[in-house]
Amino acid sequence: MAKVLIETYGCTLNQADSEIMESVLSRDGHDVVMGRYDDSVTYDYVIVNTCTVKNPTEQKILDRLTGMNKLGSRLIVTGCMASANSDKISSRVHNPSIVTTANVHRIADAVNDIATGKRAVYDSYARTDKAFYLNPTDSVIAKIPVSEGCLSSCSFCETKFARGPLNSFSENLILKAIETAVRNGAREIELTSQDMGAYGLDRKTNIAELVSAALDIEGSFKIRIGMLNPEHLPRYIDRLIDVYRSANVYKFIHLPVQSGSNKVLQDMNRGYSAEEFRLMTKELRRRVDDISIATDMIVGFPTETEDDFAESMRLISETGLSRINISKFGARPHAKASRMKQLRNEVIKDRSTRMYRLARQVETEALTKVLGKRRRVLLTEIKGASMLARDDSYREIAVSGSDLKLGESMDVDIYDNTSVCLLARPAEIAMLNR
Repeated sequence: MAKVLIETYGCTLNQADSEIMESVLSRDGHDVVMGRYDDSVTYDYVIVNTCTVKNPTEQKILDRLTGMNKLGSRLIVTGCMASANSDKISSRVHNPSIVTTANVHRIADAVNDIATGKRAVYDSYARTDKAFYLNPTDSVIAKIPVSEGCLSSCSFCETKFARGPLNSFSENLILKAIETAVRNGAREIELTSQDMGAYGLDRKTNIAELVSAALDIEGSFKIRIGMLNPEHLPRYIDRLIDVYRSANVYKFIHLPVQSGSNKVLQDMNRGYSAEEFRLMTKELRRRVDDISIATDMIVGFPTETEDDFAESMRLISETGLSRINISKFGARPHAKASRMKQLRNEVIKDRSTRMYRLARQVETEALTKVLGKRRRVLLTEIKGASMLARDDSYREIAVSGSDLKLGESMDVDIYDNTSVCLLARPAEIAMLNR
């Protein structure tokens, strides 16, 4: 038995891949630790699950790998960087062992190869039903992958190159993983993929049908539907809205619009218009009470003019979204947009600053609408002296008080907010303080 550390970067799908590797290695008899590498602790093997979606993240990981170079053959690099840019890894780590995203279920084979003196390289592509290898542990939050790859060809994206075409996992295996997670104590089920909107389109189904089936599982839990690209939503919006009416589904949707300019959206190859995005958000709000809508914006795409940027700012102001994630455009090696003439860094920085200020204003306005109200929440994470919770609309709420228990549902009274979350007290405590 070996002691193995898994250090993870990136999105929820990457985190789910790490949990698959943990499941596989544990079944093989290894002692697995999830966390950050500390050279004061001895591990037989260190696995770094990488991300390549943004330049700053990639640079951070490369610097991290440089510091780990002394681990030699005991270092295994997985994730999107291992799939898309293994040459960059080799520039920092001598003779690294590589396991690409399509092969994380073979991580125990990689460890066994290294144990026998071989360099492990698992970089072939094959459609694998990775949900088969996941054995959810006793965590309040369970991250359940439903697919990888996508059907889109966005001109700015490196992840498509890393994870390949859409590969939806079987409904039966996903439902089995959810059932196991709930039986082991999970109260929040985070369904994750590269694009939840595309799930099942290679199997003649969709995410609405999958969630509907999951609602038949016995137990007390709530489902969070992960990022869903707007181009797919019109195909099943009515069925998805039916699903959102269940008390077991968070009234939350993450629709990454990326730009408010139709010209830029066309250059990005996004497959929808800004007007269509507005209609989607309007329809969701009309038919799903108190739904939270999050989005992503890219600032400084190569063809973005000041007028295009103004269109993005206008969309943010008009749609009143609950969360706006902002990214500065960075050219990725395999993406079409990397071959376009790039904007100057100072232009991108200035636009990012202006959009960030507007986004925080819009988000704060959305939060203040809930001040003074009582909400039913699920306690999901410990953070310092408080506990983080989620209400039915997946708003983040910091709850202060004693005797709070992870996984517990309770009523809270919201009394204040920060720029990113609400502050609340248990309703019983609030009553005593009056």
